[in-house]
Amino acid sequence: MLVLFETAAGYAIFKVLDESKLQSVDSIWKEFETPEKANKVVKLKHFEKFQDTTEALAAATALVEGKISKNLKKVLKKIAAKEAHEQLAIADAKLGGVIKEKVNLSCVHSAMVTELMRGIRNQIDGLITGLSTREMTAMSLGLAHSLSRYKLKFSPDKVDTMIVQAISLLDDLDKELNNYIMRCREWYGWHFPELGKIITDNLAYCKCVRAVGDRVNFAAFDLSELLPEEVEAEVKAAAEISMGTEVSEEDISNILHLCDQVIEISEYRAQLYDYLKNRMMAIAPNLTVLVGELVGARLIAHAGSLLNLAKHPASTVQILGAEKALFRALKTKRDTPKYGLIYHASLVGQTTPKNKGKISRMLAAKAALAIRYDALGEDTNAQLGAETRAKLEARLRHLEEKGLKRISGTGKTLARADKYQHKSEVRIYDPSGDSTLPSVPKKRKIEEVEEEEEQPPEVKVKKAKKPKIEPVEEAEEEQEVEEPPKKKKKKKRESKVEEEEEPLEEQPTTSTAETVRNALLANYFTSVTAFHL
Repeated sequence: MLVLFETAAGYAIFKVLDESKLQSVDSIWKEFETPEKANKVVKLKHFEKFQDTTEALAAATALVEGKISKNLKKVLKKIAAKEAHEQLAIADAKLGGVIKEKVNLSCVHSAMVTELMRGIRNQIDGLITGLSTREMTAMSLGLAHSLSRYKLKFSPDKVDTMIVQAISLLDDLDKELNNYIMRCREWYGWHFPELGKIITDNLAYCKCVRAVGDRVNFAAFDLSELLPEEVEAEVKAAAEISMGTEVSEEDISNILHLCDQVIEISEYRAQLYDYLKNRMMAIAPNLTVLVGELVGARLIAHAGSLLNLAKHPASTVQILGAEKALFRALKTKRDTPKYGLIYHASLVGQTTPKNKGKISRMLAAKAALAIRYDALGEDTNAQLGAETRAKLEARLRHLEEKGLKRISGTGKTLARADKYQHKSEVRIYDPSGDSTLPSVPKKRKIEEVEEEEEQPPEVKVKKAKKPKIEPVEEAEEEQEVEEPPKKKKKKKRESKVEEEEEPLEEQPTTSTAETVRNALLANYFTSVTAFHL
């Protein structure tokens, strides 16, 4: 029986010398305790050494996938030509079927073969001659690294460290560029303050200052390549009536040097953005399609690497970047944040504030799937990201239209509006609310006016007040006839009138004429008011 043993250095074919020692599976390990015992059981028949690590990786990959490499096929054909009647012991049953189909060799795989392979592996240094232990160890280490890279589909284009550094540098450039532009506008604003309000674009502003220099040169300089015609005419008109101060040539030269720095940094930023965009499409194409290259790069940088980001659940991806707000909300027992870095994605930005939480949650769930597909998947296309984005956009449109529709009784179809019919109601004006005077019976008022007119002006207080009592008593008698339950209130009124008359009798007679006059005036106004009512 022959034994096929794969090593990192090459293929080894062993011949079993005594098969009787392999009958007991539990005692096979005793036959391989020392190299001398192992050489009595098996003997090396042929060894096919690999030329380099690439060949070793191709052979190992073929064995992992259950295929026969070219070198192994050549070796097995040589063996089959010489000893076709022998059985071949192999470690993989799937590989045995392929060998039997391709080379027509009968293969054996059993528990006894597994123990035999284990014994050979323990004494491989003594069984294979001409191969040092150091060389064997180096080849094993190189093959292990190469095979690991192959299994993980490792590629230099998949290095996410470049993305982390690129997005960090891009953020730093934005900060520095903003500071430089603010300094340039403020510095040149002392000389030509009107230019900053006319030209709002920072890069165009620096280019104009760099090209013209002193504001006196704006009148004769052609700015058609930098500015539109309307803006150019406005700049030239403002330069003639500018209120800025005069500056020296040395000041202008320093300002121009600062403008050169702004222009160079802007150009380098544009170049770095293109580089980042290409890197993101190579490393995480599906994530880039979903959330954009900038947001995707910031997520990867925040997590440390693409593989670390793939380990995060969707809920963590949703609030990644809002850790301070999250722990503050947990500490104060308030609502936790709904989004972090993912808020800057285009899908979240174009929705209404009411639906931002829903869209960010759905986008985070789909982004988590896209990240895992990019990090661990074999394909490098962005088909999954494009399909997922289309579904999210459809869901977003549904949420936006849901608030605009009127829900009918069934909740499925749109409600039908009834035909409009104008129904007018005629209302009559009620003037009772216009008067603020207390209501008094008309009959009583008329009687009081008539009796007071008949009385002479020289009547004393007693006589002037007595006529007031009589109509009150008459009115009270009429009310007693009509409303018998109110007798108690009438008696109270009579007692009040008597109480008022008693102090009037004690007053001196010198004010009698004034009292009568006031009484007549009061009766007159009362009669006029009663007439109008």
